[in-house]
This record gives sequence, structure tokens and C-alpha cells, in this order.
Amino acid sequence: MQRVEMEISSLPISASLRGKLISGGYTCLSFLFSVSPSDIARDLKISENEALEILRVASQRRGSERSNGTSSIVNGAQSAWEMLNEEESLGRITTSCSELDDILGGGISCKEVTEIGGVPGIGKTQLGIQLAVNVQIPMDYGGLQGKAIYIDTEGSFMVERALQIAEACFEDMREYHGFLKRDLQACQVNMQPKDFLENIFYFRVCSYTEQIAVVNYLEKFISEHKDVKVVIIDSVTFHFRQDFDDMALRTRLLGGMALKLMKLAKKFTLAVILLNQVTTKYTDGQYQLALALGDSWSHACTNRVILYWNCNERYAYIDKSPSVRSAAAPYSVTGRGIRSSVSNSKRVKMM
Repeated sequence: MQRVEMEISSLPISASLRGKLISGGYTCLSFLFSVSPSDIARDLKISENEALEILRVASQRRGSERSNGTSSIVNGAQSAWEMLNEEESLGRITTSCSELDDILGGGISCKEVTEIGGVPGIGKTQLGIQLAVNVQIPMDYGGLQGKAIYIDTEGSFMVERALQIAEACFEDMREYHGFLKRDLQACQVNMQPKDFLENIFYFRVCSYTEQIAVVNYLEKFISEHKDVKVVIIDSVTFHFRQDFDDMALRTRLLGGMALKLMKLAKKFTLAVILLNQVTTKYTDGQYQLALALGDSWSHACTNRVILYWNCNERYAYIDKSPSVRSAAAPYSVTGRGIRSSVSNSKRVKMM
């Protein structure tokens, strides 16, 4: 069964009020029915009469949706056997580190939201860029032959670094071809390193309102670019850790964004990657590092991977996943991108 989201953008109210609702975190109609008119008026800085009018229109829309037979439950159950076959046929994006791919069950899975968090300098952005390149590996070489959307909230995306990783990926495919004695002529013509950059759609956002606006726009954009197979947000946290005195507002905004991203992953069978920062958490009388945005945010993702240092070596730990067990694997950040920590393992592992 599938839940139908009734969007604020469909309400027959003024564009300014719709904009205020979305900026205030009311991205789904269901959010309106859990608060009072005075709460809406305060959050949006509008009059209570305007808030009452919004609720009246929203109630009419909900009643109309129900009378048309399109309430929250949709006909068309799926058998568990069909679900299993579908999961086994889903594509995965290699990380270019064989050990990390192994504990992930073959790489980053499509149709799921994966959160990757860790301390500064551990390689989160490097991994994000690597996945934006690797999603483009042709199907003949075990890839998805897709395109990437990269949403940059911190200004950390480096196009020169993306080109380095793309050049290394192309060399890896050429080496793989030599190993298998296949004809690489098509790849040599159609997949030059610069082509990898052309297949990364880059969005730079400078505020949480811009971030929400881009996420809201993604469904339309991906509908027009159906070969997009990964959406990366680097980082999902940045604009939500600043200037937020109203934590209830922040929770609503994050909840609405998480729902939209999960919906995108399932609707378009793509992977959503959320890069996250760390913060300190006081537990049992001592401060410990924890991923930012709090415990409730952990429900926004299907999988959670924590990157950390063990002495001088980088490790990735599967903290949460419904399909693979918790495990850790070493990885390296090299001039060629993400690689296995073993020094003689230089070639990308083709899936």
C-alpha cells in the first residue's frame, strides 16, 4: 500500500500564503490538522482570520480527496514474493571500495535513503562526489548508467576533484576492459571524463528555505530527467543548525523534507544520499559524538553509515539497515578517489 501526499502547493489560496506555509514547514496538508489556528497565525505571522481560512480550504480539499476515493490508502497490494524479487533486482552504486561495498550488500542501494555522517575531514564529500561519478558507470561494466543530482549546502563541492575522480573512473573501466578482453570502443567514444561532469546536475543552496525549495522542485526535475539515479545532499544539516530558535518549526521542516526524499527514492527507483555532520551529546555523565539533528532524525533514512577514525585509518560502520547486518570496513581517500585500504587494490570493483 502506498500513502498519497496531499501537497500544500495544490491549495486554492494566494501564492504568498502558500509560500509562507511551505517556508513555515507546513509542506503537507496533514501537518495543518495537528495545530490550532493561533499556532499557524504565529508561525506564519498572519492574522487568525487568514489562518482559519487556510484551515477551511484545507478541510474542503481533504473532504474532496476522500469523496473521490483517493484518501490515504490506495488499492493494489503487493505480495511479499514480488517485494523480494523487486529488491533483488534493484541496482546498487559501487563506492569504489570493495570492503565497503561488501558490508553494504554490494554498494549503495536504490529506492532507499542512506545517511552518511562523520567528523570533518573523514571523507564525506569525497564519497559523495565518488557516488555522483560511479552512478554513471555503463551497464556493460556493472553500473547503472545514470545521472546525479548534487545539492551543495556548504560550498564544499570541488569540480576539479570531480574531474580527477571521473578520470580515474574512466581509467578503471579501461583497465577492466583489458582484464575481460571486451570491446571498449563505445565507452571510449561516449564516456570521456568530461561527460561525467556533464551528467552531474549541481544545485548550490544558501539557506534552509532554498534547500526546501530545491527538494520540492526535484520531483518535476527528475520527471524531466528520468535517467537520474542518485540525489546527494551535502550536507543535509548545515542550514538547520543555524538561526533556529523555534525547534518545533525545525522539526516540521525536516520531517516534510524527509518524507519528500523518501517518496522520490521509491517513485523514481533512485538512491538518496544524505551527508550529515556530527555534534556532541551528553550521555551517562560524559560527552559523546553523535550525528546531528537528534535522535528523531534517524527515522528519516533507511540506512545509516557512520564514518570514523581508528588510529590513522578511516572506517565505515553500518549503524542501521533493514537488509544488512552491522559491520565495519576500512577505506581510503586517495588521489583517485575512494578506494580500498589495501595498497595494491587500485581498480574499481565492478559490480
